[in-house]
Amino acid sequence: MLLKNYDIGKNKINANDVIALIPARSGSKSIKNKNIKLLGGKPLIAWSIESCKKSKFIKNIVVSTDSKIYANIAVKYGATHIIYRPKKISLDNSTDYQLFKHAIKSLNFLSYKYIAHIRPTTPIREKGIIDKAILSFKKKNYSSLRSVHEMPESAYKTFEIKKNMLKPICGFKQSLDYFSLPRQNFKKTYAANGVIDIYKKDHIIKKKELYGKKSLAFKTPFTYEIDTIDQYKYLKLTLKK
Repeated sequence: MLLKNYDIGKNKINANDVIALIPARSGSKSIKNKNIKLLGGKPLIAWSIESCKKSKFIKNIVVSTDSKIYANIAVKYGATHIIYRPKKISLDNSTDYQLFKHAIKSLNFLSYKYIAHIRPTTPIREKGIIDKAILSFKKKNYSSLRSVHEMPESAYKTFEIKKNMLKPICGFKQSLDYFSLPRQNFKKTYAANGVIDIYKKDHIIKKKELYGKKSLAFKTPFTYEIDTIDQYKYLKLTLKK
C-alpha cells in the first residue's frame, strides 16, 4: 500500500516527493549484459525494481538505459518510466552527474524533490531499508545520503604497489610491521555499497554535483555488490544455499 503522506514530526513525506532512478546501461565490460544477467531466476535489474515497489514513499520508478531490450525488461518488472540515455553518456567513463543531469531534464513533467539512486549491481537489500534511508535523510538538513558498510579490514591497513614493492597508502611513513597490528588498533573505515543514495534535485541543478558537503552516512549491514564475474558467481552460489 502506498501512503500519500507519512508524518515524522514536523516533516512529512509525500509519495510524490521521492522518485527512484535505476541506471542500467548495456555496455558493461566486466560482465556482458550485467544488468539483466539472471540471478535467482530473474534479471539483476528486477531485484532493484522490486525493492522500490515495496517502498511506502516511492511512486515513480525510473530506469535510465541505452537499450530497448533493457527497457522492455524493466517495464515487465514494474518500472513506471523509461529514460533513453544517449550513447555519449553511456560510456565506461561517463559520470553519475551526467546521468542525473540528463534524467532531471527528461523528467520535467514530474514534480519531486529527491532522487533515490538505486544501483542494480547491489541486488540484495534488507526489507524496509529504502524507507529507513528516506526517513533518516528527511530528519535533518543534509545535502545527500550515501549508504555504506564497515569494511572487514580497515583501509588504513591497505597498500599500494610501486615498482613491485608494497608501500603504505597515502604516503604513511610507518614500517610494514606496523600494518600487521590487530585491526582494533586502526580506525574503522567504510565502503559505499550501492544500497541507496539520495540526492536533492535542486542541489544538482544549482551546484552541478550530486553529494555536496553534508552527505549523511547511512550505515547498513555488509552488502554484496556485483562488479566482477567472481562476485556474480559467489552471490549466485550463496543464493542457491
